[in-house]
Amino acid sequence: MEFASEKKQELLSKIARSDRHGEHSLYFDGWKAYDKNPFHPTQNPDGVIQMGLAENQLCFDLIEEWIKNNPTASICTSEGVGKFKDVANFQDYHGLLEFRQAVAKFMGMVRRGKAAFDPDRIVMSGGATGASETLMFCLADPGDAFLVPSPYYPAFNRDIRWRTGVQIIPVECHSSNNFHVTLAQMESAYTKAIEANINVKGVILTNPSNPLGITLSRETLTSLLSFTSRNNLHMVCDEIYSASVFNSPAFTSISEVMQETECNPDLVHIIYSLSKDMGLPGLRVGIIYSYNDQVVNCARKMSSFGLVSSQSQHLLASMLSDEVFIEKFLEQSSRRLAKRHSRFVKGLEQDRIHCLEGNAGLFLWMDLRHLMKESTFDAEMKLWRVILEDVKLNVSPGSSFHCPEPGFFRVCFANMDDHTVEVALKRIREFVSKGNENGDDKKLLQKKHRQNLNLRLSFTSRKCDEGLMSPHQRMSPHSPVPHSPLVRART
Repeated sequence: MEFASEKKQELLSKIARSDRHGEHSLYFDGWKAYDKNPFHPTQNPDGVIQMGLAENQLCFDLIEEWIKNNPTASICTSEGVGKFKDVANFQDYHGLLEFRQAVAKFMGMVRRGKAAFDPDRIVMSGGATGASETLMFCLADPGDAFLVPSPYYPAFNRDIRWRTGVQIIPVECHSSNNFHVTLAQMESAYTKAIEANINVKGVILTNPSNPLGITLSRETLTSLLSFTSRNNLHMVCDEIYSASVFNSPAFTSISEVMQETECNPDLVHIIYSLSKDMGLPGLRVGIIYSYNDQVVNCARKMSSFGLVSSQSQHLLASMLSDEVFIEKFLEQSSRRLAKRHSRFVKGLEQDRIHCLEGNAGLFLWMDLRHLMKESTFDAEMKLWRVILEDVKLNVSPGSSFHCPEPGFFRVCFANMDDHTVEVALKRIREFVSKGNENGDDKKLLQKKHRQNLNLRLSFTSRKCDEGLMSPHQRMSPHSPVPHSPLVRART
């Protein structure tokens, strides 16, 4: 017996039928282009270079060296196999005590000892994606909302909204203020939401910022923490890039600010991960650190749905407890990120391309407004298509990050080797030079890029996401959702 497609759809849940995951997005075109034609220095030198992946591959050599020198840290070596039974057996969802102690200690080191963390408040999750969603389940009900400064991380639409039913209210920041969020902007957005009868539960800050690559000042954090406490709102700080700061000013954690600010600690929560700062996204280590006992207890129960492998916990407990190694790693990571960031900025400046002055993260916020025919999101998309299809660079358009102004692009710089960096900069240089030879850069934007007419141009409603896909990885052609980065790890 055959059923109408509508009837079949009704057999599924609302989540399965919904479009809130954000998978249908222009952002996918870049990933599909890369998947179909990935750059390789010798096998495919004309392929697409992946510059949309916020991944830190600059310090793998240090971790590999540590693993070789510490064979007992792994249960898969002859030296460490004696621990195999203990680690492989059932583990409580509280996590290994030595792992929680090591993570708490590491978080304190990253904050230069200005804040201490209690291992009993460390809650595990499957990456920052799982941590973010779990925290939302603890703090809000469907229909409740959080204020988020924009531009913001695209996958918040998935992590925060999709299964929880929570809303995101963008707090628009602008280039006139270098995209810094202000108390006045936050208060205005909050007032408008209340007037619209929206139940605002809190504020979500990403510090350091993805995609801007900047840190929030102590003054800004203090004013916003006072604002949330005064209005009985939750303060959620995503600090997954806290050890990826390579220039001044230094990183200031909300954990430091709350010690100096009159606030309700029950309303303060931190999201953390080892995916960025340690360059270990595949190990899926996400952390919730809450100062609220009820949140810790509830999140710990929910963590059963996304625990960190006990093998990963065992290895990382040993690695993170090695203070000499961690100090060396953090110093080297900062130095290498600074060097790579400087190389990209100087290379772009030679081509008259400027970026927001950044000091953290794995990316640049690139300003290409001068290359657009007009200041519209349609023009931004056309420029992006030229860069993707002709220049063969997968950078991320600002509209993907809910940027209120067209013409900005996020460029990731830490997920490639030095040779690929030079190839990317050379392609940009040739692109700009070609435009100059034609007497007008903007003539390049009038080319063939009008296919995909079914693409949505409603930028305010566009849901975007990023995936974690190493340059050498491919998604199986048998995947039910081919080439979809949304089913991969958060980046």
